[in-house]
Amino acid sequence: MKIVLTSILVDDQEKALKFYTEVLGFQFKNDIPMGEFRWITVVDPDDPNGTELVLEPDQHPAAGPFKKALVEDGIPYTSFGVLDLQQEYERLQTSGVSFTQGPTDMGPVITAVFDDTCGNLIQIAQLKEVS
Repeated sequence: MKIVLTSILVDDQEKALKFYTEVLGFQFKNDIPMGEFRWITVVDPDDPNGTELVLEPDQHPAAGPFKKALVEDGIPYTSFGVLDLQQEYERLQTSGVSFTQGPTDMGPVITAVFDDTCGNLIQIAQLKEVS
């Protein structure tokens, strides 16, 4: 068994698609009409057949309070791995991404947290080399 899809709840699918592809650098994979909304997925450009991230509309009544509570508590909705956190942090800052937590040493990882402009906080994390 393996993870093939995971979702992130977004307040605007078109805005999310633009942010996740043009700013974060994910690769567009699917855009299938599903009535009022769409089945939109993006993937890691280095692994186009890997796990797909679904940009899921946050229209369910529970989604708003859930997302709001996470943001108010500073809890990231999900985490993306990066090879060089400082480099990625600087690249994203230059692209106008707003960080709620700069690079922070957390023991075995270095993390940073940003606002994805779609109602979520997202963590990026770099595993430290084990000596």
